Amino acid sequence: MEKLSNKKLILASSSPRRKELFQVLGVKFKIVPSQIKKEEINRDLSPKDYVRKLSYLKALDVASRTLNAIVVGADTIVVFKNKILGKPQTKKKAIEMLKKLSGKIHLVITGITVIDTATKQTAQDTVTTKVKFGKLDKNLITKYVLTGEPLDKAGAYGIQGKGFLLVESIDGDYFNVVGLPLYKLNRLLKKFGVPLVL
Repeated sequence: MEKLSNKKLILASSSPRRKELFQVLGVKFKIVPSQIKKEEINRDLSPKDYVRKLSYLKALDVASRTLNAIVVGADTIVVFKNKILGKPQTKKKAIEMLKKLSGKIHLVITGITVIDTATKQTAQDTVTTKVKFGKLDKNLITKYVLTGEPLDKAGAYGIQGKGFLLVESIDGDYFNVVGLPLYKLNRLLKKFGVPLVL
């Protein structure tokens, strides 16, 4: 396999949270946002297949216009009762979503795809974390929504922000809930010879 020293490592995402988590890996990388939109994916797929395909299409989009690089595509969804919850477009929608999740368990699923543009080698995986919300009273929900934080977050919350106040417990990878499961990403990148911190 060609050494990574001759290749660029690219994150096919404009997410500031993924950028911050990627930096934890201690490797040099470049951000090239994918042009793929979630609306283009068939919603009839199972949540895992949906997010896996989306991560693949994101990575492929950037890989198709990049030479000599290792491209990482990722996408994270929130699933409740086998239905994907997107980002609430209004405060009213955010309140409705949080009321629905109150006291319940939901799933956070991330799909990851890594593509070597030179060899066309591809590796994929998904990571699922169970998240349980505490019983949320109306006052807490209203105050949280008024912070504005839920409006650009799938499931209407960000665990790395004030949204941690809503979470009673998690079962699985915390970083997956933030948007990038570092343990699994590390394992995938090792297959491509990416030299990490350890």
